[in-house]
Amino acid sequence: MSQAPHTPAEPLRHDEQQLLRAVAGSMIPASPGLGLPGADEPAIFAGILAIAGRDPVSVREPLRLLQELSGGAFAALDAARQAAVAAEFRVRYPDPFLFLVNITARCYYRDDRVMRSLGMEPRPPFPLGFEVEQGDWTLLDPVRARGPIFRDAP
Repeated sequence: MSQAPHTPAEPLRHDEQQLLRAVAGSMIPASPGLGLPGADEPAIFAGILAIAGRDPVSVREPLRLLQELSGGAFAALDAARQAAVAAEFRVRYPDPFLFLVNITARCYYRDDRVMRSLGMEPRPPFPLGFEVEQGDWTLLDPVRARGPIFRDAP
């Protein structure tokens, strides 16, 4: 039996990109007082588009649902109305909502300006690593006392 050749999904159209940009900007707006960009800032949004471009089909459905809830004009709504539509979207469609939040936050927190604002050096974790403060290991004693909760492999 032969398999059908894989056909790549159509990339996001311009209107879909603009909607995704409006969604990202509404999730994480710019903070001029702190000197932080919004998620719709070109450098950050380029990363969001790159992730969205890997699987445009998975991005289209959440965008379609959001447009439907907003009456077809999410990007044209004022910030308060966008927030209200996003809140309804989160309740009615939690998985698509979390998908958009995930790609937006992932790209936002890669930005050097954002990392510096968090007091973190904007660099990969390796090869230097990061110091992790040691916690109270005795908190695991009840778990250890419970014993194994799995069967041994045959």
